[in-house]
Amino acid sequence: MTTVNVHQAKTHLSRLLQQVEAGETIVIARAGKPSEQLVPINAHSKRISPPGCRG
Repeated sequence: MTTVNVHQAKTHLSRLLQQVEAGETIVIARAGKPSEQLVPINAHSKRISPPGCRG
């Protein structure tokens, strides 16, 4: 698992997405505290649909 700050995430988004596609988890920190997490979509055991989507 890799942790980056928001500036690093914005600057290196393409590289981070490649890492996620390879199976790695990326944590984005705000003010030094974990805030968001990028994970491969196949890492979830159940499918999550955005609000308003049906299927």
